[in-house]
Amino acid sequence: MMLLQSCAAQSTPNLIDGELETVTSEKLSYYLYYPDDYELEANKEFPILLFLHGGGESGDSLVSIKRSGPPKMIVDGKQFPFLILAPQNPYQKKWWNTRAVDQLLDSIVSSNRVDQKRIYLTGLSRGGGAAWEMAVQYPDKFAALAVVCGMTPVPYAAWIDKKMPIWVFHGEEDKSIPISESENMVDRLKGMGYDVQFTRYPGVGHNSWTQAYKTEALYDWFMEQERKD
Repeated sequence: MMLLQSCAAQSTPNLIDGELETVTSEKLSYYLYYPDDYELEANKEFPILLFLHGGGESGDSLVSIKRSGPPKMIVDGKQFPFLILAPQNPYQKKWWNTRAVDQLLDSIVSSNRVDQKRIYLTGLSRGGGAAWEMAVQYPDKFAALAVVCGMTPVPYAAWIDKKMPIWVFHGEEDKSIPISESENMVDRLKGMGYDVQFTRYPGVGHNSWTQAYKTEALYDWFMEQERKD
């Protein structure tokens, strides 16, 4: 009995209140694309598309961003009617720091002629997961979202702005991020009355972004969207 009482006395928790103001910083390299008529129409505000690349383009070689998505299309001669911001995740084996990306986006928007009701968001693979995350964390910012083969925050689907249209792309044979990720998220969103399109690619694996970003209708769709506050 004495031994039990001694153990009980020693296990009494001591909770100490504490507080620490933390400071984090992130160095983000990026590409910024301007439409041809940006300088010609000095009084016009333009939409902007935030593009988040996949894990294979992470690191300290900015040129690797040009391997896929809109940056690759720009290199190949494609012209877009909006600005495109393409930052690089500096860590090969870490998730995107979406707070840092949001700060970068705010800085670019404030220093350029950007229509703040027409800020678009897209990402592929790891960047697709980050795009979903940003849609959850910043529901009042984006006018439209397109995600390609990204991991999804199904439990937090209801945090996404219900007025924001969404387009999801995924390959049915994806072994890295299975299509069930997108299927479950789309089902959850549609069940709550969200405006969601879902494009599936039969026989396509993880690189569904090759076809998704060549979809001309995607960019017309983006241009049709404007935030409805």
